Amino acid sequence: MKKQIVAKMDIFQEIKELILQTKNKVAIAINSELSLLYWQIGKKISNEILKDKRAEYGQKIIVELAKRLTQEYGKGWSEKQLRHCLRIAETFSDETILSAVRRKLSWTHIKILMYIDDSIKREFYTQIAINEKWSSRQLQERINSQLYERTVISKKPEKTIKQDLQLLKTNNQISQDLVFRDPYILDFLGLSDTYSEKDLESAILIELQKFIIEFGTDFAFLARQKRITIDNRDYYIDLLFYHRKLKCLVAIDLKLGEFEAGFKGQMELYLNYLEKYETVQGENSPIGLILCAGKNNEHIELLQLHKNNIRVAEYLTKLPPKEILQKKLHTSIELAKKKLLKND
Repeated sequence: MKKQIVAKMDIFQEIKELILQTKNKVAIAINSELSLLYWQIGKKISNEILKDKRAEYGQKIIVELAKRLTQEYGKGWSEKQLRHCLRIAETFSDETILSAVRRKLSWTHIKILMYIDDSIKREFYTQIAINEKWSSRQLQERINSQLYERTVISKKPEKTIKQDLQLLKTNNQISQDLVFRDPYILDFLGLSDTYSEKDLESAILIELQKFIIEFGTDFAFLARQKRITIDNRDYYIDLLFYHRKLKCLVAIDLKLGEFEAGFKGQMELYLNYLEKYETVQGENSPIGLILCAGKNNEHIELLQLHKNNIRVAEYLTKLPPKEILQKKLHTSIELAKKKLLKND
């Protein structure tokens, strides 16, 4: 009798799963069709009403059209909504461009994305949102935290950025430059003004989910204080992750102060050990990330850390005012661009 009841409960779970899957499919289909509808409306208004018309005349037409649609269909067809329709048609000039996006992202996602003027920046957020399955709220949070500007790819030439985004879009293949940020914002850790490396490490583990959201959802946590033994001497890697799409181990070393040249040798030792003893067939070489409270860019350039698969990034335990962060990022990007021009 008990076995029969258990069997029935298993069937209940299976049916429940079927219902949820169907609901999700229906929701995706509805969202997709709504986005297409809004695009078609925006295109029609743009081509048939606003084309070659004075701005004042166009404004009056949109106001009148919103009134009539609201009378006919109720809420949801305000003047503001019609302007959203115009915007989506303007942003996605061709239906085929929209089609690839509307099947994977909701109208709420698209509404956020279409107001990003820079096309490369918009494509970055589009592809990362798809790749990491962000909710619309997470997308807005990522934009607010200036994720694009903090991603290494924002410091690269446009040609490189486009190539990396295209690889992600067509082959689901992500580059290191799309994965890593600088600086990382760890304000969610709630650290006091004075803290140790151990405090920082413990806070990260307590808030691991938020930490992974900041780093990227393809990171999988493996170990804290990973012990490695070389010539009977023990060393400890602060944090060890695995990145599913890069298919490699990522060793993270936490430093309270500014970057120092000696950190390079320590990380090289970790990476060479991981390469020799921990990397399995089919995986790529491990990557080292040194997280510091500050860094000197010339030190990092002269040490040529990239040749050893080592990256250095700052972390901020408190989110600075938006203006200060923007200034910091702008300066960082301009310095990187000057170096690129110098090397060409």
